Amino acid sequence: MHISEGVLSAPVLAGGAVPALLALGWSLKRLPWAHIMSTGILSAAFFTASLIHIPIGPGSVHLILNGLLGAVLGTAAFPAIAAALLLQALLFNFGGLSTLGVNLCVMAGPAVLCGMLCRPFFRAGCWVWAAAAFACGAGAVLLSALLCALALALSGDAFRSAARIIFLAHIPIMLIEGVLSMGIIGYLRKTMPELLTVARPEGGRADRF
Repeated sequence: MHISEGVLSAPVLAGGAVPALLALGWSLKRLPWAHIMSTGILSAAFFTASLIHIPIGPGSVHLILNGLLGAVLGTAAFPAIAAALLLQALLFNFGGLSTLGVNLCVMAGPAVLCGMLCRPFFRAGCWVWAAAAFACGAGAVLLSALLCALALALSGDAFRSAARIIFLAHIPIMLIEGVLSMGIIGYLRKTMPELLTVARPEGGRADRF
């Protein structure tokens, strides 16, 4: 899912960098001080999960956990994922600095969207919240794989076959992350429900589920 340097065209890089900077600034402005620790912990989990790569064809697959970050952190998933992607690019050469904006849009955008859509259903009965948790984990990976494939396809015909392979290779990851998110969110509901509270900026209301 990490798109490396020298792959994407200049228009695609610019098209990812601008919305990524805007979204990052907006999310940082909304991040409450009380949630900085949980944001850092989940950023570390994202960083660690992405280090284990399984080569498939011209690319590789790995756990992403972006749906889980979106479910727990809400908009704070943007700075959490941005910090992890920056460190991975600097320390391990995963992805790159020029592609940081595109990679952030690919991974954090679906995380926040799926978190917003699925979060209200976490208050419901057993099978409803479980289905929502699975959809949040699997759906975020699905959307990320689609965005990654789209970015590659828009960068030239030579990358279209690679885009299809990368998307298909992430189908098992979607299912794994759906089940993983369902288990973790179920555990948090019972043991640490406060982590499933996304606080709003000063004067705002917190969503509890």
